[in-house]
Amino acid sequence: MRAAFLDLSSLGPSDLDFSSLQASVGALVTYDYTSPEQLLERLQGMQIAIVNKVVLSADTLAQLPELKHILVAATGTNNVDLQQARQLGISVQNCQAYGVDSVAQHALMLMLTLSTRLLDYREAIQQGKWSQSRNFCLLDFPVESLAGKTLGIVGYGELGKGVAKLAEAFGMRVVIATRPGQGSNAERLSLADMLPQVDILSLHCPLTPATTNLIALPQMQAMKPSALLINCARGGIVNEADLILALQAKEIAGAATDVLSVEPPPADHPLLQYQEHNLIITPHSAWASRKARQTIVHQLAANILSLASPQPQFLLQ
Repeated sequence: MRAAFLDLSSLGPSDLDFSSLQASVGALVTYDYTSPEQLLERLQGMQIAIVNKVVLSADTLAQLPELKHILVAATGTNNVDLQQARQLGISVQNCQAYGVDSVAQHALMLMLTLSTRLLDYREAIQQGKWSQSRNFCLLDFPVESLAGKTLGIVGYGELGKGVAKLAEAFGMRVVIATRPGQGSNAERLSLADMLPQVDILSLHCPLTPATTNLIALPQMQAMKPSALLINCARGGIVNEADLILALQAKEIAGAATDVLSVEPPPADHPLLQYQEHNLIITPHSAWASRKARQTIVHQLAANILSLASPQPQFLLQ
């Protein structure tokens, strides 16, 4: 079978081994980036389309009679019209659990960066304040320890569990939220019951109608003024305008997000314009350790090879 990988550059630098993927198909053609105008031409004669974020719409799929399989080099498949693929008999497979370790360590890194006031101290050193100190150390900003703090996790799948494991190693108390709209039970707390208790709230749930704007100004006002908000899930889960208001009004002490509602964001995005150190933004890179990206390549190869079996791996339909 012939395969085309339409946005190879989405897997980052050329530091990966693609031999397993190349061996899984008869021929593999790769493109760093594919525009909508280039899409149909590049998929002509291909039986397999490999995409990360390239959109495969219903109209596009209808014009590709030879296409039999779609492989998504990510977990989310909102860029593929699954209903149209099903009607056309095109299989769709994704990649799963490849970034658990990477996302978990990134979430803890964000917690630590905010708790230790790392950005404030880095700037103070660059300004020469440590050199001017009368003491051996510089203690201009209060530092918090994670040990003994309460971490609330929203979304307790593979990623949430990975974060909980690391947090417990730091001595944190971990509490888990119920699904939106559900009350507290013996094992989990409703979001409303959780918010006043937590020192750090970490989001790891999917973006759905139920989780869109799940964390808005009322929820941040319900948190402790000393609390931190971490979002390594999806941008739309946190109301971004409300986040700025909450930070400015000191409703919460700080926030860190690896995701925004529009990616890549426009240069004038309000969160990018906010310059205080109590907000950290990383460019949707939490998932992207070399190990995680290499795992995606191996999973893509395994997915293709499994198409010959009665139960293909990670088959969505």
